Amino acid sequence: MKHVKDFTIKFISNLVLLYVILGLFYGMEFGNVFLISLVLGIVSYLIGDRLILPKTNNTMATLADFGLALLVIWSMSESFTRGDNIFTVSLLAALAVTLFEYFFHKYVSNNATKEDSQEKINPSTSLRFQTEASEELSPQRKDLTNDIEKDDLY
Repeated sequence: MKHVKDFTIKFISNLVLLYVILGLFYGMEFGNVFLISLVLGIVSYLIGDRLILPKTNNTMATLADFGLALLVIWSMSESFTRGDNIFTVSLLAALAVTLFEYFFHKYVSNNATKEDSQEKINPSTSLRFQTEASEELSPQRKDLTNDIEKDDLY
């Protein structure tokens, strides 16, 4: 349920930001802005918020989200429009989304569930190997030990 809430916040804020920049300033249709926001929300939530943010810090996740936002917004906007150079508008939209992502990452980090915080403290994939040592340096078989003691008696 937490993921649905986080994704909904991300999607609605991306939709508002992109509609203001792409829809009102550039004149892109609402349906196209909605589709861009949906794809961007899914990709950036899975890659930026669920994969990169738990393993790194807010700065790295925000930079990754900037690259993802620019790539998704620019490539989808190019396919929806004809003949216009939309790179500058896409760059502006990606910067606005990145600014939101910086604060969203802080929200996600502060409101992490108990399971997520436990996973950060003691991750099962951290590859912390342990070695077990014993007092015996070389194993001795009991049947050989008994034969040696018998030979000593004769």
